[in-house]
Amino acid sequence: MKNQLFCSAVIAMVILSGCGNASNTNSSENKPESKSPKMDHSKMNHSGSAQVPKGLKNAKNPTYKVGSQAIIKADHMKGMKGAIAKIVGAYDTIAYTITYTPTTGGEKVKNHKWIVQEDIKNVANQPLKPGTKVVLKADHMKGMKGAIAIIESGEKTTVYMVDYTPTTGGKKVKNHKWVTENEFRPINTK
Repeated sequence: MKNQLFCSAVIAMVILSGCGNASNTNSSENKPESKSPKMDHSKMNHSGSAQVPKGLKNAKNPTYKVGSQAIIKADHMKGMKGAIAKIVGAYDTIAYTITYTPTTGGEKVKNHKWIVQEDIKNVANQPLKPGTKVVLKADHMKGMKGAIAIIESGEKTTVYMVDYTPTTGGKKVKNHKWVTENEFRPINTK
């Protein structure tokens, strides 16, 4: 009788733990929000403060002026592609794609877009080469601040802070950082 009771308990725990994992796997919190297998922005702070990193300079002649609107072509997160963005900030800098392991543990985040030059600790104004190790000041995602990252690529560009409502519905995203100039298209073109 004790063996049957023990076996039943073990079987029940295995079944319940399997069900628990299945429900977590299907939750929208754990699904990557990008179709790219290399980018998981599901834990990204979609909205943020209007504060920008120290030293980041306003763009002198941005293609998309502050207060104007454009359509987002990027799909960093679910509901971003095709959304109409209101430009709330435009800055000239170097934008980087990085790979890092969160300070909170977990899987490595590959090809995260975007970190700007000013989001990196103790960095000069010179562009960083792919393969360079850096320490992050940015806090776009849980475990990002203080993480050691590898620069994958970089480009001198104008980056934008935007407000937008996801095409999938839901709450308006405010002060999202960062969308690069080539990730927009004007509203009047298809």
